[in-house]
Amino acid sequence: MAALKPEHITVDDEGNYWIHKARQKTKNMCSIPYLESARAIADKYRGHPTCVAKGVVLPVLSNQKMNSYLTEIADACGIKKTLTTHIARHSFACLALANGVSMEVIAKMLGHSDIKTTKIYAKVIDRSIAEQMGTLASKFGSQK
Repeated sequence: MAALKPEHITVDDEGNYWIHKARQKTKNMCSIPYLESARAIADKYRGHPTCVAKGVVLPVLSNQKMNSYLTEIADACGIKKTLTTHIARHSFACLALANGVSMEVIAKMLGHSDIKTTKIYAKVIDRSIAEQMGTLASKFGSQK
């Protein structure tokens, strides 16, 4: 997010907004839908001095500072789990999978060079399903 620049944002022939940017770690090109809610947040910072000076979309100082802000938000909301940008990425992948987005699409958005990396998120979903169904089964008097 710290390196997201206006030139990474495009609009297709149907009026859909996209972020096209190479992943920092893998250098794989990502195509990510740029949703209206995200655009609204970015619009708030359009004239921010840091954004103007650095030519970026959001005034992200560092990953460490972002994680610090996420910790503050979690505290303010009474969330006991540690929140980080990595956890947010993981949560996005799991939510997308749980809502029917294909493994291939998620791999592309996350910039994974090998779909095996993305399949880790599917294992998390499978484990969660098994645990939750185990809880349900126990309520009906059976173990599995």
